Amino acid sequence: MAVEWRPKAETESEILAAQDREIHTECYATEILSTERDSKCRLCQQFGETIDRIMSACPILAKEQYVRRHDTVCAQLHCNICTETAVQLDKNHRYGHVPKPAETSQGGKGTVLWNQQVQTGRTVASNKPDIIIRYNEKGTCMLIDVAI
Repeated sequence: MAVEWRPKAETESEILAAQDREIHTECYATEILSTERDSKCRLCQQFGETIDRIMSACPILAKEQYVRRHDTVCAQLHCNICTETAVQLDKNHRYGHVPKPAETSQGGKGTVLWNQQVQTGRTVASNKPDIIIRYNEKGTCMLIDVAI
């Protein structure tokens, strides 16, 4: 059937509500629904609980959840880059891909490095990009640093 791929109606409505920033947060309850509630974040108790703050600025979530989200996106990107550059990957780990520090393509034309420090001639505070693609034949590198 053609509609089997579609999410359930509840899931679809939740996605649309998130896009419209109408998910029931403490700020939403206070400002839109006019309830007598504290609009501060339930986790950190410091700032107003808004969708934007939950997604990117809550200090409690920043300790673990944001890093986990970043690393998951980087691992998928690493897997895609390895596939495009002819690096042989274990097929069973496509969606649970755990990057190795260095992966070399078939024929040795390129190397994909994961979370490796870059040696520089001077001190650089942040010299550990997420992914480095080294083109061995050209003698060049592409540095990729992901921000979410």
